Amino acid sequence: MITPSEYFSKRHPLAFPKWQKATIGIAGAGGLGSNLAISLARAGVGILIIADFDFVSLENLNRQQFSLSQVGQPKVDALAANIRCFNPFIQLTLHNTKVIPANIAELFGSADILIEALDNASQKEMLISNWLELFPDKPIIGASGLAGYGGSEEIKIRHYGNLHLVGDFYSELQQDISPIAPRVAIVANMQANLALEILASLP
Repeated sequence: MITPSEYFSKRHPLAFPKWQKATIGIAGAGGLGSNLAISLARAGVGILIIADFDFVSLENLNRQQFSLSQVGQPKVDALAANIRCFNPFIQLTLHNTKVIPANIAELFGSADILIEALDNASQKEMLISNWLELFPDKPIIGASGLAGYGGSEEIKIRHYGNLHLVGDFYSELQQDISPIAPRVAIVANMQANLALEILASLP
């Protein structure tokens, strides 16, 4: 049986202990959420809180971290199973529910950072505005603009106090055309990397 010290060998001596103590909330377990959750779990974040009400579908497989055998399963359960395949030491808190204004504090109140990984623009705005009102001293990392392909150099990070946004800030999803894995994964991993950076900078 592998031990935590063996699994977490060769980690950053200053940043890793902070990541191990951290709790990160992820609103959404789809294209952004499934990709960034896996990156954060590999990095060694101690606790992930993941909320999503959806089920894995065939069309998700072009960009989301699920397998064909998981089609029909709740996304939070399928994602948790995949994460535990490579990191058995992480603590996962799963909520198979839709994120609404009334449950944001209950779902994510214990998180040090919240990452917005929702599909719908109005849902994104709802989550960000409510989080900033409920927890003005806690960072939230959102995404805006990840459709299409190419244009990697156009994906940026903008900072507005405790609100941080990642994307190209102009591309919009087209009806019946799904986002593709490379662009989605770039944005998701930039969100994850920024969360690690923020945590590492904390006292």
